Amino acid sequence: MYEAHFGLNQPPFSLSPDTALFVRLDDHEACYQLLTHVLDTGEGFLKVVGDVGTGKTILCRRLLRFLSDDEAARDRFYSVYIPNPMLSPVGLYRAVGRELGLESPRPSDNAALLEHINQQILNLAQQPRGVVIVVDEAQSLPPATLEALRLITNLETEQQKLVQVILFGQPELDELLDQNRFRQLRQRITFAHYLKPLSRTAVRQYLDFRLTQSGYNGPTLISDRSIKRLHQLSGGIPRMINVLTHKALLSAFADQRRQLNPGDFDRAWRDSKPEPTRLHSRLALIAATSALILLALVSAWSLL
Repeated sequence: MYEAHFGLNQPPFSLSPDTALFVRLDDHEACYQLLTHVLDTGEGFLKVVGDVGTGKTILCRRLLRFLSDDEAARDRFYSVYIPNPMLSPVGLYRAVGRELGLESPRPSDNAALLEHINQQILNLAQQPRGVVIVVDEAQSLPPATLEALRLITNLETEQQKLVQVILFGQPELDELLDQNRFRQLRQRITFAHYLKPLSRTAVRQYLDFRLTQSGYNGPTLISDRSIKRLHQLSGGIPRMINVLTHKALLSAFADQRRQLNPGDFDRAWRDSKPEPTRLHSRLALIAATSALILLALVSAWSLL
């Protein structure tokens, strides 16, 4: 829509987790280096925690791409990706089994399925390849399924763990793991990384990289004043930065301008805020009217 106007060859702020647009920000890069370090040293569990929109999914995708595209990683690891953790224990075991190349395991009880999976993990260890289980949106794991996941990781030799697990989740993941029933699992989580919102400097780096990767090579498109306003409105959350900058580009395009100003981000913010529904407005009016009636009755009663 606005790509030709600004000299872009693709939308730079799509919400899709495109790893080609992964920005090597200090915090995200530190997290990625930690992920690869944990895999290299054979640690059992790692969790990556961040609020909605802080970049967990694109980090997850970048890790999976590394595991599939890097020749050395392919030789060492067999990756299992669980994008939807809302599974029963049996459902989890079946999903892991499929990812490990098992043909629809027939057993339907947990113990038989787990034994089937463990045998396949031992077979892979002969190659030798370890198994890496990556779980996105891990805060949604039902407690019984999280315990089933822990049981898979019990398989190890005297020299190494055969299964590593990386959990990506929102802060609710910590609340889930804080339950007493998961104290054994908590002890196995040797590393954790908490993603933070971007600083104003990081917002500039984020925007410049995505614009450059999308073909922009003109003068400064977003002024420092606009960056300041964007940072205030977005709170430094990458997903909100994408939403607001996309709409700000549309705003400038509509006015046939080639530079964004703070007003474009204000309009983008107003457009992104949910409007109160008529129901909410009616409820507010009813509450206010009721309060006035009650006040009038109290006043009248005091005069009697």
